[in-house]
Amino acid sequence: MTAGKFITVEGGEGAGKSTQAKRLQDWLAQRGIRSLLTREPGGTVEAEEIRRLLIDGPNERWDPLTETLLHFAARRIHIDRAILPALAAGKWVICDRFADSTMAYQGYGLGIEPDVIAQIYEIVIGDIEPDLTIIFDLPIEAAFTRLTERGETLDRYERRDREFHQRVRDGFHQVAADAPSRCCLLDASGDQDHVAQIVESILTDRLGAAISAATSEAGTSEVAAEAPNGA
Repeated sequence: MTAGKFITVEGGEGAGKSTQAKRLQDWLAQRGIRSLLTREPGGTVEAEEIRRLLIDGPNERWDPLTETLLHFAARRIHIDRAILPALAAGKWVICDRFADSTMAYQGYGLGIEPDVIAQIYEIVIGDIEPDLTIIFDLPIEAAFTRLTERGETLDRYERRDREFHQRVRDGFHQVAADAPSRCCLLDASGDQDHVAQIVESILTDRLGAAISAATSEAGTSEVAAEAPNGA
């Protein structure tokens, strides 16, 4: 059994990444690839408790550095208790947000120096990083239109002003530029089916060999399971 792949989906509010993460999981399942769909902050009982502290309440509830540290605390638990065990079991992990969101939101959005975030990452996370990151990009006005159309109560991040969200978007662009071998910046302005096709193309292009190997391994396992005793 080979270890799974670690895929993260990133982007600003309203970009549709959560919907596409679920569609990606279904696409992998059609190829016999087992996966874990998870999210940040969250993904475990303990990390979900930290998530509530981060997304509820007024914007000024936390100063930027405290907010950054809370995200990394949740991330440490998430990695130890969900992500690494799933990868070791041969599952592919699809994570809705990871450390790039901290760089974009708390770094570029709230002003924490990128070097500080990088240092915290090294201490808390070490050399763990995604095999592939897909960043869903959407103009700010389109993002706010989508948020309004949802008709849902906005959380601490969604309630911030357009200037903040533009800085976040610019931050994601910089993240993609800094790590082109890992990141793909995707135009998320199309309809869900069109965006899903782009995601599938990215997976095939970047991880095609791994997908073929995992699909072949899944097929072999199914044949072995169906073989009569002693076969």
